[in-house]
Parts: sequence; structure tokens; C-alpha cells
Amino acid sequence: MTMPPPEPPEPQQPPEGPPPPEPQPAPPPGAPDGAAPLPPEERIRLAYLRRNETDYIFDFWTALGWTLLTCGIYALYIVYQLVRRSRDHNARRLEQLDAANALAWDRANAQGLADELRPSFERTAAHLDVLRRQTTEFRDPTIWLVIAIFASTIVEIILGVLLDQDLVTHDHAEGGAESELAYAYGRLGTPIATPDPAQLHRPYEYVGRVIATLLTCGIYWLWWMYNLMVDGNAHFAKDWAWEDSLAQAVQTGGAA
Repeated sequence: MTMPPPEPPEPQQPPEGPPPPEPQPAPPPGAPDGAAPLPPEERIRLAYLRRNETDYIFDFWTALGWTLLTCGIYALYIVYQLVRRSRDHNARRLEQLDAANALAWDRANAQGLADELRPSFERTAAHLDVLRRQTTEFRDPTIWLVIAIFASTIVEIILGVLLDQDLVTHDHAEGGAESELAYAYGRLGTPIATPDPAQLHRPYEYVGRVIATLLTCGIYWLWWMYNLMVDGNAHFAKDWAWEDSLAQAVQTGGAA
């Protein structure tokens, strides 16, 4: 007697559980890995508040007076501050512009403009990568101060070149990011100032300056130092005006 074939097992129902999460919008192109610990609006606000801390404003005649009164010792403090403010300003602006990019991306997703503005966000990310690479360069002010104690003239010449090159690179990358963000925020209905390309910093003529410094036994460095101070001060003033317009756009968009 043949046995009937076994009945196939009943299909098991999957265990009940929470529904799958809804898909979230992709991060802005070029965003660093990992979620930001603070919302973009707060990051922008904190970077805005730190500008008096990072963006040191020099008064050349005061600095020159103290240098003469201290027989040159104060010049070491000038070297320290020139390097420190360049490094700290770049880090602060990178944080602020990165947060502004993230906020614009969030608003673009909310308004259905993410695909249209994606090329602008990608270009912004490329500019921010330049600023991010600058944070890895050898610009520790304490170490440069120690080196300057033992080789002041050589260090002054080297820093005169490096700091000006840093400003050129920083200014062009920063201006590019600001231009792209100005376009994006304008499309999002919260316009911000568009930077003027004519105000971008141009490099010095380094060979002539080095020769003049050596031929004058370092006296020409005073003029070079004046340029470094004034150019940095002017750059900060330009940035502060743009940051004011960004702060207004953040508040306007948040109230909408």
C-alpha cells in the first residue's frame, strides 16, 4: 500500500515588527562622513560668534611701536598672531560654509529643488575641499614662533610667502563657495550677498620682495609685514559683511 505524499508545509508569516523607515534625502554632495552633532543653523550661529576670536585685527602702527620699544621682541608676537589668525580663520570659515551648504541642501530637499541645485552643491563641495586641505598644512603658530626665535629673518621671509599664498588659495576657494551658495539661497527665496570677484586677493611678487628684504638687512620686512596685516584685515571685513547677509538669510528662512 502506497503512502500519500506529504503535504507541503504552510508558509510562515514574517514576524510582525516596526515598519521600514522612510527613505531620507541624501546628504549634500561632498559632505564629510558622519552626522553633524549640531543642526546647521546652530553651527552657522556659533561660527558667526567666534569671528572676534579667530579674526585678529592688527593695528600696524601700534605693532610697530611695541616692536621698537621692546627692541624687536614684540615682532615674535606678531609672527605668532599672523600664523594663528590665518589658521583659525580658515577653520572657522570652513565650518560656517559647510554648515551653510548643509542647511541649503535641507531646504532644497524640502522645496523640491535638490536635483536642480545639485550641480551647485557639488561645486560648493569642491571649493570646501580646498579649505579643508588647508587645515592639514603646517601652520602651528607655536612651532613657527619657536623657529622664529632662532632664525627670525629667514622665518619672516618664508612666512611672508606662505601666508600670502595661503590667503590667495583661501580667498579664491572661499569666494567660489560663497558664489555658489549665493545662487542656491537665491533660488530658495532667501538671497544672500554675491561676492565681488574683483576683490579677490592677488599674489605678491615674491622674488622682488625677498631680494629687497635681504638688500635692506630686513628693513623692507616692515613694509611686507604691513601688507600682511592690512590684507588680512581687509579680508576679514569683506567676510564679515557676507556673513551678516548669511545670518539674515538663515533667520528669514527659519521664520518662513
